Amino acid sequence: MKCLPKLKIGPVETTLPIIQGGMGVGVSLSGLASSVAEEGGIGVIATAGIGLLEAHSAKDMPSANRRALRREIDRARQKTDGALGVNIMLAMSDFDELAATAVEEEVDVVFMGAGLPLKVPATLDLDRLRACRTQFVPKVSSARAGDLILQYWSRHHGLVPAAFVLEGPMAGGHQGFKKNQLTDPRFALENLLPELLAAVAPYEDRYGRRIPVIAAGGVYTGADILACLDLGAAGVKMGTRFVATHECDAHPKFKQAYLDCGDEDIVIIDSPVGLPGRAIRNGFLADVAEGMKKPYNCAWRCLKSCNVRKAPYCIAQALGLAKLGNFKNGFAFAGANAFRVKELVSVKALMATLVQEFEEAVRMKRAAV
Repeated sequence: MKCLPKLKIGPVETTLPIIQGGMGVGVSLSGLASSVAEEGGIGVIATAGIGLLEAHSAKDMPSANRRALRREIDRARQKTDGALGVNIMLAMSDFDELAATAVEEEVDVVFMGAGLPLKVPATLDLDRLRACRTQFVPKVSSARAGDLILQYWSRHHGLVPAAFVLEGPMAGGHQGFKKNQLTDPRFALENLLPELLAAVAPYEDRYGRRIPVIAAGGVYTGADILACLDLGAAGVKMGTRFVATHECDAHPKFKQAYLDCGDEDIVIIDSPVGLPGRAIRNGFLADVAEGMKKPYNCAWRCLKSCNVRKAPYCIAQALGLAKLGNFKNGFAFAGANAFRVKELVSVKALMATLVQEFEEAVRMKRAAV
């Protein structure tokens, strides 16, 4: 019987090739991340809006973000010796500072999305980046983006990323695609994956090491994992299914929104930060769609692309309130498969189920030959 392989990203090695998606605001913190790491995957703490959890954060949000991140990493480390990651959006105004904090705290992996990570963070010099134990992994939505990063890093830094996450159009939250691309078969994960693997291959030969590609966006079952591995992925990143766990750091009402939603409730919205996003339909989003502006005070411009004057609501605030169970003033991001969630389980039970589903898919594949 074919077993799930280990995942190796630089010196970081896990017993299962499963990475839990970093979900903000506050949906994946130390509770979820440590539980996933303890079961052999990579648990990921989301940094988006993490400082909102701090008392008096509005006085100095950047400092609050760093304090909260250190606290969550420390709490996770107290619960597990497994692999821990941090998800930091390049679009965040304090990306450089949060990246430096992750390195100082010796996080295993930093996942970087919402932009092209070309330059070294201003808070880290190249020698420190090479020497630190933290592995930097860009999240991309196309082979073209991956190739641009590989070219730039190789030419200007003399190195390449430790790995890539390729996120397809079925992912939850902000999308790296235009609206019309979300349902275009040409942009399906299974079509994008071979293209990125082909772009990575020459650099693997040049640098004499593997650059694993992790598939994400719509990965829901063990059979999905097998399909991704068969296409050449080294592992998968999953977010939606981990929301429906007891250890997920979101309020029970947030998890219930996943349990209650149907296929028709998963919608694409226009985010205030200028990107399409996938979310669960509710009254808050209905009001916004009708042109209603939700009043808010901007503590600071947390995302570089946010137009504070024109934005109908603060997305960090809306997501943060939903995480706390307040759906009157917020909403939940979710993947395209969120409607398939029917029960809450433990992370341990979920990981075991994914392994069982994978093994069953292998048996069915062999029987069909």
